[in-house]
Amino acid sequence: MFTVTLMTNSAMFLDRELVANLRNAMGGSDAIWLDPNHAAEFDIPKVPKSIETVYESLSAEGVDLAVQPKGDRKRKMLLADMDSTMIQQECIDELAAEAGVGEQVAAITARAMNGELDFEAALLERVALLKGLPEATIQTVLTNRITLMPGGDILLATMKANGAHCALVSGGFTAFTGAIAVKLGFDEHHANTLLAEDGELTGDVARPILGRDAKVAALDRITAEQGLTPADVIAVGDGANDLGMLQKAGTGVALHAKPIVQEQAQIRINHGDLRALLYVQGYVKSEFVTP
Repeated sequence: MFTVTLMTNSAMFLDRELVANLRNAMGGSDAIWLDPNHAAEFDIPKVPKSIETVYESLSAEGVDLAVQPKGDRKRKMLLADMDSTMIQQECIDELAAEAGVGEQVAAITARAMNGELDFEAALLERVALLKGLPEATIQTVLTNRITLMPGGDILLATMKANGAHCALVSGGFTAFTGAIAVKLGFDEHHANTLLAEDGELTGDVARPILGRDAKVAALDRITAEQGLTPADVIAVGDGANDLGMLQKAGTGVALHAKPIVQEQAQIRINHGDLRALLYVQGYVKSEFVTP
């Protein structure tokens, strides 16, 4: 048996007739409405061969579709990327904009996140362009340029209220993950460290560099420390360097992700916000915790 979850963003309503028609076409059980306006699920005996076509058709209407094996889907750990996942920006692009090299760095970031460039080499190339930038610019960017992804606070508060451990693992920088971890309530955070001397960035980062393999290693290490397994984890990210952890976690979610990530991820969310990760786990809206 499998569970089909249908979700929309908060700006539109999930059509009840659409849910009923899809349930009937798939031979599904009665629909359970996780949110009376935005999310519903039902069980099906098998996944139809046309599921990708169904996904694309629903996506064109602003509806996200997730299909998972039936069972307890509530995970005991959240492992999250930061840039373009828990926040709406790429921190290095925002620093580069302050340094006057925004377009150049953003172009490299886009290619790296889509898997076209080696992550470590691309990171070093971009950070080198920040050499001489006042270290105080980091706080300026945090204050003026960084905004949280909608739903992240509710995702964290709800999972933590249900006993989950929450870890932020980023290929970005600790100067940002530290602030975001505190703001959202993550239990721990891991990222790269920008090096500075005499109040200015040196154009380098501390070694070892945290990239794709390091995110997988973090998943393994943190689950072992918590007495969990990768199957207990829901991971979320958007870039090619997130693929390893998305594929190893019990539930891997590509959130508004790059094409290469969407092609390989277990679950794709292109319309909803971070609250979709709660629907994917079977939480009903009445269980959501608002911090």
